[in-house]
Amino acid sequence: MTLSKNKIRTIASLAKKKERDALGLFLAEGNKLVSDLLPVFRCRTLICTASFLEEHPSPNAEEVIITEKEEIRKASLLQSPQSALALFDQPHYPMDQRQMSKQLVLALDTIQDPGNLGTIIRVADWFGIENIVCSQETADVYNPKVIQATMGAIARVKVHYVDLAQYLQENQETPIYGTFLDGADMYKQELTPHGIIVMGNEGNGISESISKLINRRLFIPNYPQGRATSESLNVAMATGIVCAEFRRRL
Repeated sequence: MTLSKNKIRTIASLAKKKERDALGLFLAEGNKLVSDLLPVFRCRTLICTASFLEEHPSPNAEEVIITEKEEIRKASLLQSPQSALALFDQPHYPMDQRQMSKQLVLALDTIQDPGNLGTIIRVADWFGIENIVCSQETADVYNPKVIQATMGAIARVKVHYVDLAQYLQENQETPIYGTFLDGADMYKQELTPHGIIVMGNEGNGISESISKLINRRLFIPNYPQGRATSESLNVAMATGIVCAEFRRRL
């Protein structure tokens, strides 16, 4: 089947947040990513080859368009399209504060790079962190680049957008951790099995207004310790190191 120009325009429009919000949709591309998300999210349109459909004979999709790879290429936002892309409804998750207070939660302060956000979601999934709380200035989780970078982890991690300062202010009785150059050596501190881990912006770190609300200041030491370095850790890499240490203590 040939894809209509209108369908191609709709898919292309999902590169823009304004259009994603207006339609309430997000785009996922690639055989594994689409197959991982089909059982989890409501799929409005699945566009795929006949071979993909043979491998997934009963897709949970309202509309299935079987076509050739060349047609998928016309609609794809990727440089190397595969055999499937799909339009899914954006999920909306309630925040269960009582449950979250018993868990480790990631809080992101103005993470702007879509690749970093997607990787952080993968890190959260790997370490069993179910909820990520984002400032309103953090990149949109439904940006196609973020969805792609999650490699399917978006199906298992709930992402919430809040007034981050207010959220932390309301949770002052909870351990709130953040990484700082003048923090205490993370490997020598007591780390609790529950709490909020705040990760800051790629260039500026944790903002001043948010840092005032953090009650456990940590430092990730380099080796050999005290050695001068010209670069800080990538925020996604730092998130992985911090989460690994928290989970190691369980």
